[in-house]
Amino acid sequence: MESLTRHTDYGNVPFDESTARANPFEQFAQWLKQAEDEDVFEPNAMVASTIDPDGAVSSRTVLLKGMDGAGFEFVTNYTSRKGKALLENPSISLLFPWYGLKRQIIIYGDAQPTVDAVSDLYWQRRPQGAQLASAASDQSQPIASRDELDVQLAALEAQYPEGTTVPRPAHWGSFRVIPHAIEFWQGRSMRFHDRLRYDLVGGEWKLTRLQP
Repeated sequence: MESLTRHTDYGNVPFDESTARANPFEQFAQWLKQAEDEDVFEPNAMVASTIDPDGAVSSRTVLLKGMDGAGFEFVTNYTSRKGKALLENPSISLLFPWYGLKRQIIIYGDAQPTVDAVSDLYWQRRPQGAQLASAASDQSQPIASRDELDVQLAALEAQYPEGTTVPRPAHWGSFRVIPHAIEFWQGRSMRFHDRLRYDLVGGEWKLTRLQP
């Protein structure tokens, strides 16, 4: 097998306890802003990993839609593979892979569906085309061809012409992830990286350095 190993020096930008914020949500917001300022492609894209009912792990990329000082939110089809997995087992990890910045953030927590009012708000913010695409797709389910999928979309486009209100499907909504741990990773030279992990202990965030 051909080796794909190629050494890349990750630089020597430090991330340590002296500069880390006491609150991981504030630290996350700071790094996210830097990713946006550096024009990282889709800085709010995150790899969401869930546990299927059969115990298998599955991963996919979703977009962070909102956050505050307690949780992170994204939207999906509740009948999709990830939706069904989370409704049965709320355990989830979210990975932000900002390769260009030599950084990543991993969030560990539990996900729960939000109230309808929150899902309605996210739905209203979507462009109409994205609304129609979400309504037309039975996400994660097999389909015979792309043509058949296009027919489903065309039917909805005829039903809801541009400028009309597209109702939010009952199967579409948002999840809110409440973290119990958040790890920040900064690449360093010689693969001697900085890893700082925040753990929620007794209602307070505890900061710990992990070996690379």
